[in-house]
Amino acid sequence: MLLRMSSLFLRTLRDDPADAEVPSHKLLVRAGYVRRVAPGIYSWLPLGKAVLENVTRVVREEMDRMGGQEVLFPALLPRDYYERTNRWTEYGDVLFRLKDRKGADYLLGPTHEEMFADMVKGEYSSYKDYPVILYQIQTKYRDEARPRAGILRGREFVMKDSYSFDLDDDGLKRSYEQHREAYIRLFDRLGIAYKICFATSGAMGGSASEEFLAPCETGEDTFVACHHCGYAANAEAVTTPAPPARDLGGLPALEVLDTPDTPTIESLVTYVNEHHGLGATAADTLKNVVVKVTTPGSDKKETLVIGVPGDREVDFKRLEAALAPGEPEIFEAADFAANPGLVRGYIGPQVLAELGIRYLVDPRVVTGTSWITGANEPGRHAAHVVAGRDFHPDGVIEAAEVRAGDACPRCGESLTIDRGIEIGHIFQLGRKYADAAGLDALGPDAKPIRITMGSYGVGVSRAVAVIAEQQHDALGLVWPREIAPADVHIVGTGKENQIEVALRLAGELEQKGLRVLVDDRPGVSPGVKFKDAELLGMPTIVVIGRGLSQGIAELRNRATGAKQEIPLADAANLVYAACRD
Repeated sequence: MLLRMSSLFLRTLRDDPADAEVPSHKLLVRAGYVRRVAPGIYSWLPLGKAVLENVTRVVREEMDRMGGQEVLFPALLPRDYYERTNRWTEYGDVLFRLKDRKGADYLLGPTHEEMFADMVKGEYSSYKDYPVILYQIQTKYRDEARPRAGILRGREFVMKDSYSFDLDDDGLKRSYEQHREAYIRLFDRLGIAYKICFATSGAMGGSASEEFLAPCETGEDTFVACHHCGYAANAEAVTTPAPPARDLGGLPALEVLDTPDTPTIESLVTYVNEHHGLGATAADTLKNVVVKVTTPGSDKKETLVIGVPGDREVDFKRLEAALAPGEPEIFEAADFAANPGLVRGYIGPQVLAELGIRYLVDPRVVTGTSWITGANEPGRHAAHVVAGRDFHPDGVIEAAEVRAGDACPRCGESLTIDRGIEIGHIFQLGRKYADAAGLDALGPDAKPIRITMGSYGVGVSRAVAVIAEQQHDALGLVWPREIAPADVHIVGTGKENQIEVALRLAGELEQKGLRVLVDDRPGVSPGVKFKDAELLGMPTIVVIGRGLSQGIAELRNRATGAKQEIPLADAANLVYAACRD
C-alpha cells in the first residue's frame, strides 16, 4: 500500500479544536483522522478509517482464533424483542427510539442480546448443536446525555459484541475464560496498557462480570487495585470488608444533645467534642442521605435513606450501580416539605421504620456499632445510637466513596485508586435472555435444557481513542505498528530531487510489503512536513533531505526519538529491517 500526501484526502490543523478536552480528541482532529458532525457523532477520514480497520482486523482475528463465528444484525430493531426483557423501559433515555410511517416502535440498537438469543433459537434445537460462540462488529447507538471527549464517549460507535451459548454453567465458565484469554491477546496486540477489574453488570444482568480498563488520567471510570494480592475492581464493584458484630451489652443509652449551628459533619464533631466531651471523629458520625428512586416502567418514586459513616460522601455512581435498574435522585427542598417527618440536616435512623421508609446502610454499620447521628429535631443530634438496638437497617448497600488506603477485600492490605477508560467488558449472563426467548435445546433424554449465555464486548472505535490517549507525546500521535495507517512515513523535503528519491524509495518499500505514506507535496516547507510527520504518528520516519548529496537518508523511530543516518544505496533493506524489529 502506498499513500501519497500530494493526493491524500487530508488536512492537518495547527490549533486544537475549541471543544476538545482530552489529548486523543485534540490529536485525532488536528491530524485529520476524524471530524465532528454533531455532538458525539464523528466522520472517519482516510487515515482514521485505516486505523479503525486495523483495530477491527485484530479483534476479528482473535475472535476467529478462539472459535467465534461472525454474523451481522441490523442496527434498526423492532421494539418487541426489547419488551420481552423489559429493556425497552429499563434503558430509559439512553435508547434512540423512533416510529416508522405506520406508527410501529423501533430503536437503534445499543446492544443485541435479545437478537442473538432469538437467532440461535431459530437455528438450533438439539444439545448436539452446542456450545456455540457468535459475534458481530457493528455500529451501536446510545443517546448519551453528555457526549464528550471526541470518540471516547459518543452517541454512535463501533463495537464488537459476542455471545456464548452453553448447555450448563460449567460450559459458560469455559466460554467466559476463552473470551478473557482472547481479550488479553487482542489488547496486548493493540499495545494498550490495561487492568482487569471486577465490575457490576448493570442493565445487562447476570453474575460474574469483569471490565478491561485502560489506566488513563482522563478516564471516566475509577478503579482500585491492591499491589499486594493483585485484586482490582471498578469503584462501583468494590466490596467493603465488614467489621465483626459487637455485643450489645453494657453500651451507654441513647442521649439527645443540643447541637445548634452544626450544618456540617466537621462543625458537629467540633461542637460535641467541645460541649459534650465525646472525643469523636467524623468516622464516629452517621450521615443519612435521602434519595427518591424511580423503578423503570413506574411513575412512583420510593423514598429511601442511605446511611454512611460521616467521614465519607455517598458516591452517586456506586449508588446508581447498587440500585440499578432503579434510578436515584437527590431529595430537593420540595420533597422535604412533602415529608415533614424527615428533618433536613438532622435525620436519624431511629424514626425511619415508623415512617415506613427503607433504610440501607454501609457495611461498616454492623450490630453493636455506636454512632452520633440526627435526633430528628432541628438543632439536635443523638449520641450512642446503636445499630441493632436503637435502629434496625433494612439492608446493606455499597454506596460510600472508596478512598486510597481502604482495606483490600481480598487480603486486607491498602488499596490504591486510579482512573481508567473501559475498553472491554465480559459477563456471565446466565439464563435471563434465554428465559425471555424460550431458548432450549432438546437433551439426550428428550427433555428441554435451558441454554445459558455469556456476553462480551470490545469498544472498537473507542480503542482507537484509548491508544491515542496512552501513546502520544508533545509532538503528536505515536501509533503502535500493528494498527498504524502506515509502517513508514517518508518525507521528501522538496529541494533538488529529494521528492523523486522519496517516491522511488517508497515504491521499493511497497514492493517489500510495507504500508508506506510518502510526503511528496511540492512547495511545502520542510518544517511543515516534519511537524506533520510527528503529528500523524507513523512508527518509522525516513527523511530524504540535506544528506541526499552525500547519499544519506535519516531514519527516525517515532516512539523513542532515536535517529540514525543510513546509506541510500541500502535504505530499502535497512528501513524494512527497522519496520520488522
